[in-house]
Amino acid sequence: MALRIAVLVPCRNEAVTVGRVVADFRTALPGAMIYVYDNGSGDETAAIARSAGAIVRREEAPGKGGVVRRMFAEVDADVYLIVDGDATYDASRAPELVAMLVDNELDMVTAVREHDDLAAYRPGHATGNRAFNRLIGMLFGVRPGDLLSGYRALSRRFVKSFPAQSQRFEVETEMTVHALELNVPRGELPTRYLPRPAGSDSKLRTWRDGLRILRFMVRLFRDVKPFAFFALIAAGLALAGLVLGGGVFVEFMRTRQVPRLPTAVLATGLMVLASMSFACGLILDSVARGRLESKRLAYLALSGIQSSR
Repeated sequence: MALRIAVLVPCRNEAVTVGRVVADFRTALPGAMIYVYDNGSGDETAAIARSAGAIVRREEAPGKGGVVRRMFAEVDADVYLIVDGDATYDASRAPELVAMLVDNELDMVTAVREHDDLAAYRPGHATGNRAFNRLIGMLFGVRPGDLLSGYRALSRRFVKSFPAQSQRFEVETEMTVHALELNVPRGELPTRYLPRPAGSDSKLRTWRDGLRILRFMVRLFRDVKPFAFFALIAAGLALAGLVLGGGVFVEFMRTRQVPRLPTAVLATGLMVLASMSFACGLILDSVARGRLESKRLAYLALSGIQSSR
């Protein structure tokens, strides 16, 4: 039985590029269904995508995360290929991404961007991506090759068990952390990253979206590893309490008096907060384990890819 392959293209004001993206992926994957989700565009994105042969649906709520959530809920396939509609990803590598996913029975294959043109990948974006890759490696123990890549092949089992809570460009981070949390089989494939065609503008803003992604990563770290998160806070509070209260304690032991009462009260409060934070970490760690078991059961309830090769 042939695999059902769906190419998912989230778009917003990509009239310049969407026709080329649809045509390129129809050529690369002739049997695939191509879905373009128009995220409230004010140009001819939807009409051009439809005339190029794509199935077009519209999502008015702004934000890539919301579009991905709807795509994953509505489209049913065996293999999903998600790619941005800006024509910066190499469609000719799509068969290799799918083959790597299917032949190795993986759940996610990420296209790791390679480029030799500064116009393709702005230095600020490249630096931020490397920094986020390192941070994910420190927080979760595995460093991805390209955390923010918008070009991925996904199994049905991964897509239908993915909670998709993010709203905007944090969705790629959420996918990566979900894969790491469940320890699903995954792979990476280097691909060319192409310059944007003339007239096409990036929706990503380096500082604004970078801070949003960083904030979302901290939130994911808190939710996925609450004991480590709150233990770090407890350690900081305890250290501050020891620094402030150490002198007061030494002076009390020598004179049996507490001349700096406000400092003693502050140090005591910090140590109490440290203890509470540590206790919260222990309690929430049990909750997180329960959530992880539920996610794992939802993931295992779906059948994996069965290659017809």
